[in-house]
Amino acid sequence: MPAGGQGIDLASGLPATPRRPGEITRSDLETYLRPVLHFTPASGWMNDPHGITFRDGRYEAFFQYVPDSTEWAPNCHWGHASGPDLLSLRELPVAIAPGEGDDGVWTGCLVVDGDGTRAFYTATSVPEFGIGRVRVARPVDESWLSWVKGDVVVEAPDGLDLIAFRDPFVRREGEVWRMFVGAAGRDGTAMALSYTSRDLDRWQYDGVALSRDSCERDPVWMGALWECPQIFEVDGHAVMVSSVWDADVLHYAGCAVGAYRDGVFVPSDWAQLTWGSSLYAPSLFTDADGEPALTFWLRGIEGDGWAGAHSFPYRVAVRAGRLVAQPHPDVAAHRTESVADGVLPGLAADIEWECTQGTLLITSEGALAAELSVADGELTVGTSADTQRVPVQGGLRIIVDGPVLEVSSAAGVFATAISPRGAGLRVAADAGTVVVYGLE
Repeated sequence: MPAGGQGIDLASGLPATPRRPGEITRSDLETYLRPVLHFTPASGWMNDPHGITFRDGRYEAFFQYVPDSTEWAPNCHWGHASGPDLLSLRELPVAIAPGEGDDGVWTGCLVVDGDGTRAFYTATSVPEFGIGRVRVARPVDESWLSWVKGDVVVEAPDGLDLIAFRDPFVRREGEVWRMFVGAAGRDGTAMALSYTSRDLDRWQYDGVALSRDSCERDPVWMGALWECPQIFEVDGHAVMVSSVWDADVLHYAGCAVGAYRDGVFVPSDWAQLTWGSSLYAPSLFTDADGEPALTFWLRGIEGDGWAGAHSFPYRVAVRAGRLVAQPHPDVAAHRTESVADGVLPGLAADIEWECTQGTLLITSEGALAAELSVADGELTVGTSADTQRVPVQGGLRIIVDGPVLEVSSAAGVFATAISPRGAGLRVAADAGTVVVYGLE
């Protein structure tokens, strides 16, 4: 990136004096304020990641996509991107589009079984798109660029009085395949419903794998619908992660740790996994090393003609009975050398901060981009737009990528939008130990 201009007007973020070589323009700032390493669409609306798969040395990543709008609409497509790691994704043509009986192609998962590959997605119809159907699609060839739709293989079961049914997640369990689907009862009960199959073609309803009343709030409230519910094993524990939804309001990602057997999950601990108004829609995948990882949708990250981004990937583990998400090793692989003075020429940084009480400032061309203060196990994050408070535990990992700020600790993950005013960053802390790396 070119060096930042001199004399930035804090009201506009543009040079206060006429432009000279090396100074930044408004179009420069538009470029800087699109993330470089977080995946965003070239244009249009993007939300949930799904179907992330590592094969042949590359990741294939799919996502909810509305090509002709910067706002969500029911006519979602499956967008597609690919890259050697999840910080280097490049957009490809749309994989699956509405039509052939679908008004919308919503969130789902991807299953590779031997030589066969299937996408299981939520097929919706307007205007009653709350109750979806699970439909299958298969790639035309090994490029995965074109897909052919097949049958509807699962529909909402009778007798549960549901107001929502969507987001299939499929896993192998011994001799059978297991599918979990998010559902909401009219009585306010959030559910993960269970289906089984021996061949991925014929599915049988197997009951409610896990449910929770939306009136329950101790130790955390989990809403009236679990979008993207996923049950998997981590470090010898059964784990469920999901998005927390209620009355068309998207809240955060929550999780439970417990025991699982024969299609039934028994929770022993509930927790909030993400904080702030940005992170939502966790998507589980197995990384190149065979380890479980999550990527989230980042809300509120947008620019001229595009909206939505995907978070950096996180490895997950269970520590002291709680699910912990830590930035994936791929993030550190993109680091440049550390900078002793905290000054970086670009707008991408990976910061490690060990501190129990103190303040860290991230500035850009002399203007504050974010202020982070730690005290009494709580982190306060201030930006030009608002101030938010987040629980913290142990050291902090702080990642900046243009307009994206992500912060993680053993207590959870937080993200928000920021507005750097120039083309570089400066990081300074008044307490603790801080190490600053660039990212490229």
